Amino acid sequence: MAEYSIKKIFNISYSHRLLNYKGKCSNIHGHNAKIEIYISTKKLNSMQMVMDFNEISKIAKEWLDKNLDHKLILSKKDPLIKIFQKTDQKLFILDKNPTAEYLSEFIYKQLSKLGLKINKVIFWENENSAAIYEK
Repeated sequence: MAEYSIKKIFNISYSHRLLNYKGKCSNIHGHNAKIEIYISTKKLNSMQMVMDFNEISKIAKEWLDKNLDHKLILSKKDPLIKIFQKTDQKLFILDKNPTAEYLSEFIYKQLSKLGLKINKVIFWENENSAAIYEK
């Protein structure tokens, strides 16, 4: 049976560092990320859509803007958290290292909890490097 798919793209700016990483990514640095969200179905809805792009934007953009955009994203084990919590720096704390791979999985799971029937997230850390999470 055929399958229909749509893709919606979002952009965020964020900073992070990789805890216990041996290399320059152990320093705080920033990215302008592109996030591709894919939704598929075997049957179109009554409007002949997989899902309304505006509905996807409302859910995904609101969550991304509130949680990740223009935030410093750190692992919960990062000792810098205590320092930054004493400032006005906006933090987003993850259970694991904020790699592109983990961010793609995290976004997939969070947006799925909000009702988006996502089958794949591609997280572009920059124009040359992307991580993909799909089920």
